[in-house]
Amino acid sequence: MVEVRYKVREVLDQNKINVFLKQARIGYLGMADGHLPYVVPLNFVWTNGMLYFHGATGGRRNQVMDENQEVCFTVCEEYGTITNPVPAKTDTAYMSVIVFGKAQPIDDLDEATHMLQEMLNKYVPGYYNRPLSEQHVDKYRSAVFGGPVQVYRINPQQMTAKENPIEVGQMFKI
Repeated sequence: MVEVRYKVREVLDQNKINVFLKQARIGYLGMADGHLPYVVPLNFVWTNGMLYFHGATGGRRNQVMDENQEVCFTVCEEYGTITNPVPAKTDTAYMSVIVFGKAQPIDDLDEATHMLQEMLNKYVPGYYNRPLSEQHVDKYRSAVFGGPVQVYRINPQQMTAKENPIEVGQMFKI
């Protein structure tokens, strides 16, 4: 079990965590590439208690996950600097969540299409006038890498969340 060291900042409210993960736009996928750490920033969606991301097949990220599915996914939003007359007490307002689990490739075309539609709904809401089709997902090939898209799911085995909320009247303004 992963414990939060700074207990006063621990977030246990699952609804607050869900809202945060649904609205946050970028997360960082942490992997172990042999004895080296490897972290990649990604777009993602959080739905039904699971985290999804995608990318072209092949490449270092997919090779690393093929060898070791154990990952962590970190999402952090910084809201500004909290000032204090004592310089050593100046702090940062933020919220962060770390999801630990296994990155599993999604082979089911229906689930992959649904998750890619969720990505479109999150990042470009209302831009497309019709839903993504399974045929499009099945036939699509990356113009850059030439391979199909691969959707991954992380079913959290453990999660930690922390926050230091905004302190109205004490936020630094430039």
